[in-house]
Amino acid sequence: MPMIPSRNRWLLFETMAILILLSLAAWKLTELRADYPLAVYAWPPLLLFQGLWFYRLYIVGHEAAHRKLVPGNRFLNDLLGSLALLPLMVPVTIYRKIHYFHHGFNRLDPHTSMLDTYVIKGKATRWKIFKAYLLWYLSVFAGGFFLHSLVSVFLFLFLPPSAGRNISPAFRNWTWKDQLQSIALFLLGVGLHLAVYRLGGLTLYAAVLGFPMLAFAWVLSLLLYIFHYDTSHGKEVRFHVRSTAPVPVLSWVLMNFQEHATHHQHPEIPWYELPEKRAPLPDDYAQRNRSGLSFFRAVFQQLKGPNLVYDDPVSPR
Repeated sequence: MPMIPSRNRWLLFETMAILILLSLAAWKLTELRADYPLAVYAWPPLLLFQGLWFYRLYIVGHEAAHRKLVPGNRFLNDLLGSLALLPLMVPVTIYRKIHYFHHGFNRLDPHTSMLDTYVIKGKATRWKIFKAYLLWYLSVFAGGFFLHSLVSVFLFLFLPPSAGRNISPAFRNWTWKDQLQSIALFLLGVGLHLAVYRLGGLTLYAAVLGFPMLAFAWVLSLLLYIFHYDTSHGKEVRFHVRSTAPVPVLSWVLMNFQEHATHHQHPEIPWYELPEKRAPLPDDYAQRNRSGLSFFRAVFQQLKGPNLVYDDPVSPR
């Protein structure tokens, strides 16, 4: 039976061990706040790190979606990926389906896989433009992309496959078997949340899952599109991406996710080999997409707002 690569064995142990330590710290801090009011000031940074660590779970799931946790053993790969994703209640089967669509159609045209682009239909009124900007800012800075992802997951979970194929090509080859398997994995995640609640009540649940999920929703939304924001588009979908400069500690948390241009060009490369196997974009794409931008500049660049495409070329009024 194929073995788990040693780097991934350590990754899984480290990820789960730190998750448990963070949960214990959050639970203990909840108890301390009653007797030590100043302990409340330790809660925001701890909660932020919990949100980032839930994002680490999301990236472990990303490796499983690409079948890189246990190459050559799909069952064990998906089992371990599903366990990592349980706190997020995201079935690895749905993750894989949505993510493969992203790789295959990334920024193909203004209507396909371009989250920063809004098509203004009809007359381009100032009200329509305002709504596009408002939706963008809510999506990035107020957890909206988490809700967007949640809706996508629920559509795969509960929409009949034939109806899904009429909505989006992402549902192509999605079967009832896939859907039932995904529902089972989703219910396991729900079961974990209910078990924690039954074990320790609302206080424990809020400390180890409830509030961290809210922090994760914010972190996910903030970081989801920084590697594709305002990049090129067209048929060469693997080049519509940027990498960002590595950041100490954060790059460790995010498992070298900042090497995104390399990942899109060579999705088979495991997370731990991305820096040493860095694949620069072709020069014209690297310049256009500002590859190598500072990580935090890439985050704050999103403040510029969405890209607007007008069906009607009449000037805004």
